[in-house]
Order: sequence, then C-alpha cells, then structure tokens
Amino acid sequence: MLRKRELKNMEWGLLIVAIILSIIGLVALFSATQETEYSEFTKQIIWIVVSLVVMIGVMFIDYELLVKISPVLYGVFIVLLIAVLFTKPINGATSWFDIGAFSFQPGEFAKIFVILFLAFVISKMQLRGKEEINRPTRLLTIIATLAVPVLLIVKEPDYGTAAAYLVAFAVMIFTAGLDKKYIIATILLIVIAVPVAYNFILPEHAKERIDIFLNPESDPRGAGYNIIQSKLAIGAGGLTGMGLLKGNQTQLGFLYPKTTDFIYSVIGEEMGFIVAGTIIILYVYFITKILYIAKTAKDDIGSLIASGIAGIFLFHVLENIGMVMGLLPITGVPLPFVSYGGSSMITNFIMVGILLNISGKRQKTIFVQ
Repeated sequence: MLRKRELKNMEWGLLIVAIILSIIGLVALFSATQETEYSEFTKQIIWIVVSLVVMIGVMFIDYELLVKISPVLYGVFIVLLIAVLFTKPINGATSWFDIGAFSFQPGEFAKIFVILFLAFVISKMQLRGKEEINRPTRLLTIIATLAVPVLLIVKEPDYGTAAAYLVAFAVMIFTAGLDKKYIIATILLIVIAVPVAYNFILPEHAKERIDIFLNPESDPRGAGYNIIQSKLAIGAGGLTGMGLLKGNQTQLGFLYPKTTDFIYSVIGEEMGFIVAGTIIILYVYFITKILYIAKTAKDDIGSLIASGIAGIFLFHVLENIGMVMGLLPITGVPLPFVSYGGSSMITNFIMVGILLNISGKRQKTIFVQ
C-alpha cells in the first residue's frame, strides 16, 4: 500500500520530459552522425536504455539511505578524481577513464555524490539549529567539502563542470538558510575576483575563450570559428528548419563538436525555431518541477538534494544554450538528455530517479498543485 502511494505521488512529468528530450537528441544525433555510420547514435541508444534501468533501481532506493552512505561514495569519487589526473589527456583534459570502446567521466557522476554529501553535512549541522550553518567555522567546513572535488576538476581542467558544482552549492546553501550578509559578501567578492582571476590566475586558453566570447569575429578562422558557425547554423534554421540531413553547417562539417557541445545548433539549423524553442519550454517546466519538489519535500534533506540537482540542471541548460548562441563563453558543457555522452546521460537519469524518490515520499495530498 505504501509503495502504491509513493508511485502515485511521484512527479512523473520529470521522466516524461527527460524521455522527450532524449528522443529529440537521438533524432539530432541520427542526422549529425551519418558520415560515421551512426556510431554515436547507436551508442546513445544503448546509454539511454542503460540509464533508464539504473534510474528505476535508484528510484526505489530511499534517498535517506543514499545520504547515509554518501560519505563513503564521496570518498570513492575523490579518489577517482585524483586518479583520472594521471590518465592520458583527451582534447587537452584528463577527465576520462577509457574502458574498451567506452569512456567513464568521474566528474559527471561525482555531481550526485557531492550533492548527497553536502546534504549530509548541512543536515547534521541543522540538527543543532537552523542558524548553525551561519557560524563561520561551520560554513568553512561546508565550503571545504565542496572545494576538494571542485579543485580536482579544475586541475583536469574542466571549468564548465566545476562551475556546475558551484551553482548547485549556491542553490543548496541558499535553501539551507544562508544569512544575507554572506550573500552580499559573496557578490562583492565575485566582483573583485573576476578581474583578478582573468588577469593573474586563468590560463591563456581560458582567457582566450572569454575574449572570443566578447568578440568572436576577432579570430574568425581560429578560436572564434566554432561560435560563428554555431550562430550561422541557428540563424539558417528559421522557423521550421532546413530539414534532417540537410543542414549546411551540420552536414558539411562546419560545426564541431556537433554531437556534444553544439547539438543544440544542429537542432536549430535542421529542426528550426519551433523545436528549439520547445526544448527551452521543456527545460523550464523540468527545472520548475524540481524546485517544486524541493519546496514540498518531506524533510530538509530532500529539499537540499532537490535544490542541488536543480542547480546542476539550471547551469547546464543556461550555459550550453547560451554558449551556442554566443551569449556565454564556451565551456564544453553538455545539454542534459540531448548531447551525446554516456556518463552525462546516466548521471542525469540517476538524478531523475532520486527526484522521483523524493517526490514519492511526500504527503502530496496536503499540498495544493
């Protein structure tokens, strides 16, 4: 009886949206991979099936149990994040373990366990009082918990994934009741730190991405090439698109990497504004539902986990769509459920499974939809 109630309470709209986005991604991948005999398209189908199976398993594991074992899982992935630094660089980054024909990106999976462990740490502090996290020593402990994986990911380097962690942390700590004085101090610190980091800390390739974001036409055949081609592709799509297998930038090889970072450009060119706009609407619904789950969760732990997951998805959506349209710097962040990638796909569906579990544990009848 309890299980039936939980299944009824679950926000199935999240899963439906995730599947729709995955299908749109598959259609785009089919068109974008014809010259490689659809190898990535075939692998993506496998990843989606595997992801759904894993999600179903996670869905029936009490999230409170996941939080209890999160210190161990957090420790395991810290070790993996250290180990991956000693692997062979791929495109200049040591972010993947190669396992036969597939690759494993620990930074993606670690998102889940860092969020769970942060929820564990914050909830332990809140047992002593809601204001406990506003004590400087407690806040520094929470920040240190986040800093370890973030610094390791920056070392790879993978600034986009590291930024996703920071956004998730910001949403979680805000949900936990962070004092306004810390929020104001953080904003001031960012205002001061950004120019300092740009001039004295960031490596040249990172500074180059920012420069190209501000003025891509300054190097149209070099660093600005990808973003210029992306904007041309999206603009050429018009309202209904040029048609599958018919996009000029997509099929002539001007977009790169078109199956991961720039998959939204493929969609914009070949499927047009209607489909591209629908994707944005689906994401708005998806993230709004996650925030609703955070608001209506049965306890603080569930609320913290859902908030952190909302931060992850929010950053990925805004950054990926923003960068392909020239509104944000290029960071190599995949578009959830749409971009090609096994680690990303499995991670996203695991988070959906956790969210379904959290929503299922609510006494939904006391809330007004």
